[in-house]
Formats: sequence, C-alpha cells, structure tokens
Amino acid sequence: MNKINNTKIKSLMLYMAGISGLLLNSVTAVAATSGSHYPMGGEGVAAATLPPPGMHYRMYNTWYSADTLTNNSGDDTGLDFDLSAYAQVHRFVHMTEKTILGANWGYNVLIPMVSKDISIKPVGVDADTSFALGDVILEPLVLNWPRERFDAVMALAVIAPTGDYDVHDAASPGYGYWTGMLTAGGTYYLDSEKSWTFSALTRTLVHTEQDDTDVRPGAEFTIEGGIGKQLEFNHTWLVRPGITYCATWQISDDSQDGPGTLASERKQAYGIGGEINLFYLPWLLQGNLRYVHEFGAKNTTEGSSAVFTLTKSF
Repeated sequence: MNKINNTKIKSLMLYMAGISGLLLNSVTAVAATSGSHYPMGGEGVAAATLPPPGMHYRMYNTWYSADTLTNNSGDDTGLDFDLSAYAQVHRFVHMTEKTILGANWGYNVLIPMVSKDISIKPVGVDADTSFALGDVILEPLVLNWPRERFDAVMALAVIAPTGDYDVHDAASPGYGYWTGMLTAGGTYYLDSEKSWTFSALTRTLVHTEQDDTDVRPGAEFTIEGGIGKQLEFNHTWLVRPGITYCATWQISDDSQDGPGTLASERKQAYGIGGEINLFYLPWLLQGNLRYVHEFGAKNTTEGSSAVFTLTKSF
C-alpha cells in the first residue's frame, strides 16, 4: 500500500459533510415557496469537518419520501398527499494551501440533478419532473481552522436559480429565487486519538423575491451533526458508525401571503437517524450511507430520507 499521510486520512475520513447542501429541492406543499434550498440532514455525523488541501469530488444520492403534510399546529392536515424525490448532486471541492485569517481557504460548486413526483388529490395536484437541473450552489469562500482537539469552519455561498421554475408546476426543479447562505460550525474530538467526534453545523439562508409570486420567503436556520466513533482495520479500512441529528426553523415571516401559504405560518422540523461511513485508504475513496426520520414538523412535510454519498480525494 502506498504511504498515506495519517493526518490527511483522518481529515478525509471525517469529511462526509463539508460546507454546502444536497439541494434536494423537495416540494413541501402546493406553493413553491414552502420548499427549501437546503434539506435537513444533508451531511451527517461529521458535518463540520472539511478535507485537507487538495481536490475532492463528491456525489450525493438522496431519496426522500413523505405522505404527511402538517399544519401550523403540527397536526396532519389529512390531505391525501404523496411526495417522492431523488437528487443526484455533483460537488467539486478545492481546498488550497492559502490562508485567510489563519484559516485554510477553499471553494466549491454543487450541481444538482433533481427528480420529483408529487400528488395532492383533494386539490388536484399531480406533477412530476424527470432528472432536471436544479438550483446550483456557488461557494467562493470556505474557511477551515483545524486545531488539535477541534475544527472550526465558516463559509459564504450563493444559490442561483438555474433550475426551471413555474408557479403552476409543483414539481418544478428550481425555486425561482436567489439565496445567500452563511455556514458556521465545528467538530470537537472527544479523545486525543480523534476517534470520537461530535459535530454541529449551522446554516442561515436569506432569500430574494420569488419569480411569479412576488413573495420573498422568510429566512431559515438549520443545524445538523452527530456523534461517531472511528475504527481502523488492517491499515486498509476506516469505519465510522454514528448517530445523526438535524433541525430546521423558519426564523422570519414571508413578505406576504402566497399561493397556498400564509406569511405568518413558519416552517419547522426535526430529524434523527444513523449512518455508517467506510473509507478505503489505498484509493482515498469513501462511501457513506445515512437514514433520517423526521418528526415535529409544522407547515411542511414529515417523512424520511436515505442518503448515499461517494467521495474521491486526489
């Protein structure tokens, strides 16, 4: 086996999260403004750990399904509702040797391809989209402060409305508005060997006015992360099982009522799940499988997601 820098291996193993999301773009009601550019639980256990300097490619595969649509009290609306969505996101990351404010600087881009199928029979909604381009994330500023017992991260991104959007199409792959996203968080290593980790990563999303509806969606705040334990086998495999958590809140009202939405009714939801990460050291190749179950939702869907991610580092 080729000699591999141990610090780089540990950083790559923990890098199953990073700075920007999957862009599942899942529709959560008739109104397009009720969706989100960032899905809950997009990253998982090591949500706030970044890779070392170099080039990295990641492919996310996310399957989301829900048959419950909740109201402002968190109760099931009782509508005959069904949503299934699949997103494949291609992410290209470059962490450089340059430093800014004592942090390693990097940048990345995420290109999502989205499929959706949504049905709300009582209101006559039956729409689908087959593997179309969604809204692209551009993240020119990623800052990473790796330390002995913790890593800290901050990033700024813009999400461009590159996906097609139609106010009359509930399965539109795009959302029809721009989003600015601030990311901040950290990973704490519970032991000196960095085998036990706890992470928390926050994202704050602020939106512009949506095409066609003239509604500016309210700002959102999300947090995700988890706790995991890394194991090594035969100096060839690194394995990290873990428990993940996530939550999202709409922190400001929409600018006005929209088609099928009330400006004052804010979204929120929580999620819990588990994952396992496998890293094959000779190839610098890793795969991650995660399942997240949602609960406590208000004014949005309540369902579950499965995420399979492949990451290749160079």
